[in-house]
Amino acid sequence: MGSLARKVDDSTWEAEVLKSPGLVMVDFWAVWCGPCQMVAPIVDELAAEYGDKLRVLKLNTDENPEVAGRYQIMSIPTILFFKNGQQVEKLIGARPKRQFKEVIDSLLAQTSATA
Repeated sequence: MGSLARKVDDSTWEAEVLKSPGLVMVDFWAVWCGPCQMVAPIVDELAAEYGDKLRVLKLNTDENPEVAGRYQIMSIPTILFFKNGQQVEKLIGARPKRQFKEVIDSLLAQTSATA
């Protein structure tokens, strides 16, 4: 089964993240990163659960140093959340799914309150 989270890279970053309306979650990861491999299935589950409410993307930091550098990604996994092109939240390190859901639900609640 393929990943539900779509890949994003330096060339598609602007269109996929900065110009995307609504809430976008980006998983910054690398193949050699053990904690990243632990987070990957959680990221896919979140993509499935939230469907249209949340756009879930993955960026390989080894292959896309420009974007990783722009957001000063020093340790991975780092999960960044963007709302209407602006970074609104950052989670560093492997977390339980519950913590991701708390952040996402809170950001979605803000979105619907201001919409």
